[in-house]
Amino acid sequence: MAERHPNKVAYRMIPSGLEVSWAELEARSRRCAARLLADGFQTGDGFIIYLENHPRYFELMWAAHRIGLYYTTVSLHLKPAELAYILQDCGARLMFCSQKTSQGLTPQWLAETGAECIVLEGGTDNIFMDYEQWLAGVPANAVLPHDLPEGTDFSYSSGTTGVPKGIKRALSTAHGYFSKPGDTRTRWKQFDESSVYLSTAPFYHTAPVRWNMAVMRAGGTSLLMEKFDPLLALETIEKYRVTHGQWVPTMFSRLLRLPEADRLRYDVSSMQYAIHAAAPCPVPLKEQIIAWWGPILYEYYSGTELVGRTSLDSHEWLLHKGSVGRPEFGAVHIVNENGKNAEEGEPGVVYFSGGSTFQYHNDPEKTRKAYNDQGWATYGDIGYLDADGYLYLTDRLANMIVSGGVNIYPQEAENILASHPAVSDVAIVGVPDEDMGESAKAVVELLDPAAATPEMERELIAYCRARISAVKTPKTVDFVSSLPRTESGKLLKREVRNKYWPVGNTSHIAH
Repeated sequence: MAERHPNKVAYRMIPSGLEVSWAELEARSRRCAARLLADGFQTGDGFIIYLENHPRYFELMWAAHRIGLYYTTVSLHLKPAELAYILQDCGARLMFCSQKTSQGLTPQWLAETGAECIVLEGGTDNIFMDYEQWLAGVPANAVLPHDLPEGTDFSYSSGTTGVPKGIKRALSTAHGYFSKPGDTRTRWKQFDESSVYLSTAPFYHTAPVRWNMAVMRAGGTSLLMEKFDPLLALETIEKYRVTHGQWVPTMFSRLLRLPEADRLRYDVSSMQYAIHAAAPCPVPLKEQIIAWWGPILYEYYSGTELVGRTSLDSHEWLLHKGSVGRPEFGAVHIVNENGKNAEEGEPGVVYFSGGSTFQYHNDPEKTRKAYNDQGWATYGDIGYLDADGYLYLTDRLANMIVSGGVNIYPQEAENILASHPAVSDVAIVGVPDEDMGESAKAVVELLDPAAATPEMERELIAYCRARISAVKTPKTVDFVSSLPRTESGKLLKREVRNKYWPVGNTSHIAH
């Protein structure tokens, strides 16, 4: 694209309007790659990107792709200790940060982790290196080797688990499962030079990175929202004639809560494909979006591990409401509690065969648990198949909470609250939230029931928030006289959770 259309916009930041042309992206990513090689980076090495939705984000990723490196994008919500864990676990040699993200990195932290950190808007004293000065260490026209494999992402599970899991793919097999040209079932992700893609989510999530890279490979233009805002999203669709966009149900909810006059004054007719995933979309919510935008919604269910993927378009969904689709590649298997293939409509663990294989980095036991004895792999969800082979997700294996498209595992926060001197027992469950789909609630048994006050609720939330990320901290606390447990001491978390959900309704999960 840089040769054919050097002045065409590769991506544009929203709302700042900052534009990066194909010529600029080509030149700067090549120079960054050359500097990494000059610093001794070799095929298979990696670095961390610790940035907000920043104009240089994709410059760094394309540099890695050019010379066979891994890049790990990390959440802005991580505490220094959590960031240090990922840095050391993935073996990154370098970390790119911004003035904003570098503020929490103390000299002591840098010394303890051994991290070398480059700041994109200018280094501060002798702690951080300035990115532009670093780039200037190699010629602008430096020539790159032509025989290196293509690099890829080295992703970690959201950063909301107790211990994030690294998913590292062989460079030789990292790019084989996005879309097959000419496949009508995946036409919604077959981009071309006319595609205008609205990217709504933080780049530290895997999906926005992979989707934007696919758009850029095809020569389309990405519109990168610095932070999601529903009114700004509609304005952007109209202004730039957006053809594709990716969403999560929380965004749909926020769009629908806009005053009707605001919603309907924007022309969204240019949109051909509204892609959504990351969290389950309630049937009434999806019905309203289809009524507004038309049958242009395309839903998929997958995971960073990429062992399988299902999808369906709006027409299919209207005939199979609540489904997450049929497999795009390989096959879906439902295994019941007896380890047998489940009957039609019978729930069980959702397994995939025929997809890619993977390993959790430095965690062979976790890897082993993701596969069954037939070599099928699971994301850890419960679901069933209907008579037409459409998959429905009904529960989760690991009590995961999905809040605004972010997966939250409550065990770490439970352990922290259990260490509070006033707490006798605790369970954290997902409860209905109109905005986020679910939010985390701590249900606490106190040593002294008389201490169950609003002040204690605030104290427990602050106690947890001081030790882990805000996204993993429960938003509210309820106090109970006792939590349900079996005689063997097993917590009956389903009983705790069910008190907060309407009869016949359960929380769901989609990756």
